[in-house]
Amino acid sequence: MNSLNQLLLGSKTAVIVVDVQNDYCHPQGSLPQAGCDISGIPEMVLRLQGLLHSARERKVPVIFIQTLHEKATDSDVWTTRSSGRSAKVCRTGTWGAEFYEVVPLSDDIVVRKHRYSAFINTRLESVLKTLKIEILIMTGVSTNVCVESTARDGFMLDYHIVLVEDACASYSQTAHEMTLENIAGYFGKVSTTEQIIGIWADLATREIKAPISVEPALG
Repeated sequence: MNSLNQLLLGSKTAVIVVDVQNDYCHPQGSLPQAGCDISGIPEMVLRLQGLLHSARERKVPVIFIQTLHEKATDSDVWTTRSSGRSAKVCRTGTWGAEFYEVVPLSDDIVVRKHRYSAFINTRLESVLKTLKIEILIMTGVSTNVCVESTARDGFMLDYHIVLVEDACASYSQTAHEMTLENIAGYFGKVSTTEQIIGIWADLATREIKAPISVEPALG
């Protein structure tokens, strides 16, 4: 099995940012107002910002996943999720659906989804195939629902999965840790922002030190 270093140094990678939106993360968002514990969000956002800065320096593609819900996608089954508590979450065109503390830049990509997994009825796989991506670095919220759903589907579509434990957050530390165990056991690797940024920094150092080959002059 490839080590994390071998994967990140030898493959085409993308950072996937799942559902970092007001209704999930902001104290005035729908889920926090309904009593969900967002105490892990501030530290997660801080770590995520550092990871995104490093990714952009390395020209690693950053793909933001944005949940949008509206009548056109609210099936009878879907509206039963969370015992109906999520009915007002991330409605199209609302403040709650906007990104929280991390915003896509001009070179970033936004994929909009209507289910837990970012692969269900979206353009995500078309984007990944166009970019020839092999590894998905998974971040965002919530660890045990939308991040894990996307990671599982990605693995079963033959992408290597790296879940960044301190750039993800859940409303339950127990649920967060269960996903870490699940991913490490069956679906990929679990890492930290520090490990990934360190690997990218090592790669940058190697590139600087690599000798430049000069073609001999003809004639």
